[in-house]
Amino acid sequence: MANKQSRWSNIWPPVVTLLFIGIVWELIVRMKLVYSWLIPSPIGVFKGMIADWPRLMEHLAATTKLSLIGFAGGAIAGFVLAAVLHFLPVVRKGLYPVLILSQTIPVIVIAPILTMLLGYGMMPKIFLIILVCFFPICIATLGGLAQADHQLKNYLGMIGASKWHLFIHLELPSALTNLFGGLRIAVSYSVLSAVVAEWLSPKVGLGSYLILSSRGYMPDRVFASVLLIVLMSLLLFWIVSFVESRFVHWRPKKGSQG
Repeated sequence: MANKQSRWSNIWPPVVTLLFIGIVWELIVRMKLVYSWLIPSPIGVFKGMIADWPRLMEHLAATTKLSLIGFAGGAIAGFVLAAVLHFLPVVRKGLYPVLILSQTIPVIVIAPILTMLLGYGMMPKIFLIILVCFFPICIATLGGLAQADHQLKNYLGMIGASKWHLFIHLELPSALTNLFGGLRIAVSYSVLSAVVAEWLSPKVGLGSYLILSSRGYMPDRVFASVLLIVLMSLLLFWIVSFVESRFVHWRPKKGSQG
């Protein structure tokens, strides 16, 4: 019962806030304080979504597929690189600053370079998402692996545990919370980077739909695509959080102490 009350207390404040923003937004448009052809009302956005629902679902499916493929590639690349840097401190010292430096390059700059190198197919889009997603996963996992209990690690080493056994049975379980933290960040980035990637060749996907709607001066469809992008990001974030709650079940819940 207490858990349900705690869950509800976390849900209702943002829900009420969003409803309030929606009502104020609707009133501003109805009172003609802004032009409806420039910023449509929430009701106008939903009407636009319903009118173009089949096409929206087609574009949503394409963006979802692209996001998940890129996210999976980024998760694998980030975890493997974190493990390599963890096992090889010399490589970590040389490569870690390069990884940090790579994140100072804007995605919108990398995109055309990938297009020149890989063409206009799926590969540059997937590669762009992988480049965006692997970093938070790699850094979070690397930090988690370093947080393993050093006394227990020394004890297991004294009784003959190999580096691989230490990694599997001590360091990796200790890093799971950090790993899932990186996954939550990366899965949100995957949707945004998929939308940017779709701008490279606007044929299918929510990024393409958004660009074409903007060029056609259809603000209701622009806002509809933005709404779907936000909802998709939230859904994927929630799925990763749900999986984390099943894997990291020993972590104490908020509010359970005391």
